[in-house]
Amino acid sequence: MTVDIEKAAPPPVPPVGKTTTGLPKRRRRPVLPGGWVPYLLVAPALAALAAVLGYSLVRNVLISFQEFGRRQLISRTTEYTGLDNFRRVLEMDRFWDSVARTFVFTAVNVVLIMLIGTLVGLLLRQLGQGMRLLLAVSLVVAWAMPVIAATTVFRWLFDTQFGFANWVMRTLGFSGYERHNWFESGTSTLTIATLLIVWASVPFVALNLYAGLTTVSGEVLEAARMDGAGSWRIFWSIIAPIMRPFFLITTFLEIIWVFKAFPQVYALNGGGPDRASETLPVMAYVEGMGQNQYGTGAAISVLTILILLVAMSFYFRLILKQEKEQDA
Repeated sequence: MTVDIEKAAPPPVPPVGKTTTGLPKRRRRPVLPGGWVPYLLVAPALAALAAVLGYSLVRNVLISFQEFGRRQLISRTTEYTGLDNFRRVLEMDRFWDSVARTFVFTAVNVVLIMLIGTLVGLLLRQLGQGMRLLLAVSLVVAWAMPVIAATTVFRWLFDTQFGFANWVMRTLGFSGYERHNWFESGTSTLTIATLLIVWASVPFVALNLYAGLTTVSGEVLEAARMDGAGSWRIFWSIIAPIMRPFFLITTFLEIIWVFKAFPQVYALNGGGPDRASETLPVMAYVEGMGQNQYGTGAAISVLTILILLVAMSFYFRLILKQEKEQDA
């Protein structure tokens, strides 16, 4: 009986990482943890937020339904009054003036922050290594400065007697700036607050935009230039669509941060003169801590949160819509 050696021989062993056809073996994708594991990983952060913010938020809501003044604070009594605090606040003309002022103040700041931050981020991409490092360090220093320290510096810059702003105006030949008070009106006070907030917020936008621009292929930009596209066309047709998620989420964050800005406005002029620069957070503090009407101040802060949530719900819906379009 003869044996066919070719038929009896075992099949050749394929090289490591390849199939018998010579094609590379497809690797299996790692399976993400399911069930309770993701929730367990997020639990420490949620517990920290609940401990830091949860109690104070719940306590603030409870106080908004109470008559909580100096007498109640001394006697340690609790007097629930239902919606009286909210009714009293909604009947105040000051409250609606503060609402309008806060929206205008937020809109102006966010537009300037996003515009200047985008320009500085694009500039970082165009600079050489040395100048880019110098500008980046300067931005980080401005961003890292404590809010109260930065507000104090701006207060000195616009000081009535020894301010740098008055000295510059006199040097340029303008009259009437010997002892000019830059905080004599609510508009000028909020203008200085805008300069302060924009100066402190631009680094965040610029550095994050520059980090995102490093992911844009240089070959794509070079091809667009060879096709005759200018800088403006390249930005709107290539960079803006790619960086759209960045612009959406950054604008979302800036609206929240500017809307609740308190120390910059209050430390400059205390919401004055005559409460003409009073925004919603400043009004809540003045009514609560300044007038010892803690129930009224808590009601204003709760209304502020609700107004911000309603306003941001439309923008958040836009972000979700953009994400669905990208997934499709």
